[in-house]
Amino acid sequence: MDTPAGHYDVIVAGAGGMGSAVAYHLARRRCRVLAIDRFNPPHEMGSSHGLTRIIRLAYHEDPSYVPLLRRAYALWRELEQTSGERVLHITGSLEIGVPGSEIFDGALASCRVHDLPHEILTRQQINQRFPAYRLPQQYVGVLQPDGGFLDPERCIVAHLTLAGAHGAEIHTDEQILDWEPAGDGVRVRTDRAAYTADRLVITAGAWLPKLVPSLARLAVPERQVLAWFRTRRPAHFAAEAFPVFILAAEEGNFYGFPMYGLPGLKIGLHHHFKEVVDPDNMDRTARARDEAVLRECAARYLPDGAGETLALKTCLYTNTPDGHFIVDRHPDYPQVVIGGGFSGHGFKFCSVIGETLADLALSGTTRHDVGRFRLARFD
Repeated sequence: MDTPAGHYDVIVAGAGGMGSAVAYHLARRRCRVLAIDRFNPPHEMGSSHGLTRIIRLAYHEDPSYVPLLRRAYALWRELEQTSGERVLHITGSLEIGVPGSEIFDGALASCRVHDLPHEILTRQQINQRFPAYRLPQQYVGVLQPDGGFLDPERCIVAHLTLAGAHGAEIHTDEQILDWEPAGDGVRVRTDRAAYTADRLVITAGAWLPKLVPSLARLAVPERQVLAWFRTRRPAHFAAEAFPVFILAAEEGNFYGFPMYGLPGLKIGLHHHFKEVVDPDNMDRTARARDEAVLRECAARYLPDGAGETLALKTCLYTNTPDGHFIVDRHPDYPQVVIGGGFSGHGFKFCSVIGETLADLALSGTTRHDVGRFRLARFD
């Protein structure tokens, strides 16, 4: 029998994008916090790396996300002020598709429901204003000026640094083996020690089903690949000239970024090849087929962004059946709170979901409307 190494108010399982934010929000409320990560954040093993992550208000997924996004923006700016780190870059966001497509119609609906400033641009207007593009005649776009990107690695470092400054313990390169209820609290066993706490928050990303096996069908890891291609006309892809974008093309839904960190266009295909994987055994090497689908998109729609390949990176989505998040207490153990299934569009919410999970851990309630993310919807 392991002897507990310590008792905490809250243990946070996973200290990436979401877990680092949870640890910060708990620690600033004077909780005794232990955050545990099996790697050393920020790292490239999960879902929170790659230099940039899109943030946008024109949310095509559903207008109900917009209030959470407004709070997320406020918290990201607060993090910048508190940490002295710049993590949020505003470029505008451009969501492109044919009229009637989910991307275009959904983005426009969010703008109209929430009275967001926006412009509707024709294909000719997009090509003229943003000369990196070569779009077919039928395409239109919603340009929303508040969109941009976050630097995920800096976000994680800032949250963890501030959490530590408020007294949180951060254990890295330590793997959680299992956990169990212990009275009204929990006992967590790792490859180093055992710990007890009043509450447990699980933000383990693609490893969520391994810590909560009952969620195996509801939080499914998927392999994702990103590419950076050298730009032939760098001025056309600079942050001041090239908004972050989502493009509903014939070949799939692509997304991309201006130059940042590397002198090239970053591009990805949402849900890539839909490869379900085990995060402990997935192929983390980008293959020729991975590169080809991204290069073909760039060559067709952003031809000056299809130069030599600068980098290819794999990462992980964790998908729910409906593409929406899981933010809830464990159905059997109310002292355990779960954040996961962020389905490839969650990082921008780390600041506000971190606050929300901290609320749920401490009081069981939150002022944020996260009802659509409850597990009961899958019953």
